[in-house]
Amino acid sequence: MELNFDNSFAKELKDFYEFTKADKSTSPKLIKFNDSLAKKLGPEWEKLKSDSGLLIFSGNEAPKGSQSLSQVYSGHQFGGFSPLLGDGRAILLGEVVDKDNIRRDIQLKGSGRTIFSRGGDGKSALGPVLREYLVSEAMHSLNIPTTRALAAVSSGDDVYRERVLPGGILTRVASSHIRVGTFQYASTTGDIEKIKALSDYSINRHYKSLLPKKEKYIEFFESVCDSQINLISKWMGIGFIHGVMNTDNMTISGETIDYGPCAFMDRYNPNTFFSSIDTQGRYAYSNQPLILSWNLARFAETLIPLIDKNEQNAIEILTQKISLIQNKYEKAWLKVMSEKIGIINIKDGDLDLINNLLDIMKNEKADFTLVFRYLADFIIGKEYLLINLFDNSKKINEWINNWKNRIEKEGKFDKSLCIKMKKINPLYIPRNHLVEHALDEAVSNDNYKPFHNLLSYVTSPFDEISNSKEYTLPAPITDKPYKTFCGT
Repeated sequence: MELNFDNSFAKELKDFYEFTKADKSTSPKLIKFNDSLAKKLGPEWEKLKSDSGLLIFSGNEAPKGSQSLSQVYSGHQFGGFSPLLGDGRAILLGEVVDKDNIRRDIQLKGSGRTIFSRGGDGKSALGPVLREYLVSEAMHSLNIPTTRALAAVSSGDDVYRERVLPGGILTRVASSHIRVGTFQYASTTGDIEKIKALSDYSINRHYKSLLPKKEKYIEFFESVCDSQINLISKWMGIGFIHGVMNTDNMTISGETIDYGPCAFMDRYNPNTFFSSIDTQGRYAYSNQPLILSWNLARFAETLIPLIDKNEQNAIEILTQKISLIQNKYEKAWLKVMSEKIGIINIKDGDLDLINNLLDIMKNEKADFTLVFRYLADFIIGKEYLLINLFDNSKKINEWINNWKNRIEKEGKFDKSLCIKMKKINPLYIPRNHLVEHALDEAVSNDNYKPFHNLLSYVTSPFDEISNSKEYTLPAPITDKPYKTFCGT
């Protein structure tokens, strides 16, 4: 089948990839096809919910017009620099220009060994494929910039990890897969022309309005900063913990990418982290804004040769821009959190109001998602939903009185506010115990019903569905901490 590929990365950035072929799958089966996303990509993509589509999604057939390749990049992983990483288990089939005239990468993840696999098999177990499908589509439905899942297949082949597991392949769609780590790789070459070519390509693809600007590379850095600030502030607003915020997992486009050990926080604790490989909590929930600045500083280092011929001048310019990141982030975060409690026009004292609520939530181990959702219900007379989340009703009632007084200074404490807040604060998120149950049933019992059920809830996160209480509650408290794993 011929698809509408237009492979600009392959044409323009020949130093940043190696051509690669996917391994063939023994007996692939289509688990989930994303009809709505396919529709956006174009009519020919809608037809892939078929045997011909399965051939492509399983790696058994390269579609006409594709140029299968694996991208190269470097990266700081948990603070340590690796000069040569790259797509160890991913193959970029090519790019398509969708119905909205936006260029999209189409990538197979888990399709076999590449030149960058570093001794690995390049395969993905089925569990991580289904996790990324669930969480990335949930994030999209939560209005958070993200890569998306077009298809999930079981390969019919075994994958060897701690135990033998069924294999799977995810077809991922992204605005691009260009990362901070891609720029770090360009920088390691010492070739200014390569850095310039990558920068010009990225600007043309993601920040086209900057093309005529005299200081486009400075503004390019600022634009990437702003995109990432917007992204991380939204993560923080839903209690999302990425788990592996390495520089090779930070996109230039500002999309969430690579959902390996990610998880959502249930009971609020800013020090929460889940990843089994993050032994020091480097990427804990509260550290994500700090890592944002650190990663962007690494990005800035790669642009030094483009900013000014005088290296010291370039460093001074970029250092000044970096110094603004945390202040910009704090403003973005305050906006996100203010809207969650029904405040639109931020005033003095609002930051204290939000922080006081978070302090109470931390002390009471209250559920992050439900507190903000039930604030909306409180407005329409369902006070008990919120109050029941706290053991110390005195403190939360004091806060509620202050909150009501603040809202009434700006507008009405009424049903319209409730509706507005429910469009921001989800009821359904991919709660960790529900995700694990869905994956376990799929992997161990070949039962995909829990996966499909959970997917239906998390892709309609704001709309209350009858008889869905089990999908709204946190897991019971246990002595065993929840851990996530990369799946490589």
